[in-house]
Amino acid sequence: MLKTGILNPHINSLLSRVRHTNTLVIADRGFPFWPDIETIDISLVDDSPRVIDVLCAVRTNFNIGNLVMAEEFCTNNPRHIVERWIELSNGTKLMFEPHIEFKQRISQAIGIIRTGDSTPYSNVIVESA
Repeated sequence: MLKTGILNPHINSLLSRVRHTNTLVIADRGFPFWPDIETIDISLVDDSPRVIDVLCAVRTNFNIGNLVMAEEFCTNNPRHIVERWIELSNGTKLMFEPHIEFKQRISQAIGIIRTGDSTPYSNVIVESA
């Protein structure tokens, strides 16, 4: 039985299948369903867990190369939330692009982890290094 790290067996399985330059999406509660992409829904209640919580948990066992978010995240959230994301990127390249371009990347993802986050545009594409 696992005692530390990611305890969810579905997330562990998904992470173990991500290879160099593959991507994984950690999404908010309003993220649309993509029928061709494995989705693990861990939403519990409003804002639990948050995308940033899942990213912090995943990064302990995952070699992240890049993070991609929609530009609209910066314009639709208070400055302190944006600054927290930049701080928690911890030196990992964090790129922002128009939401329309962000959505075009989704179809290439290995999987999606859906959270209960209600923060506008808090979805993140995590690219493996």
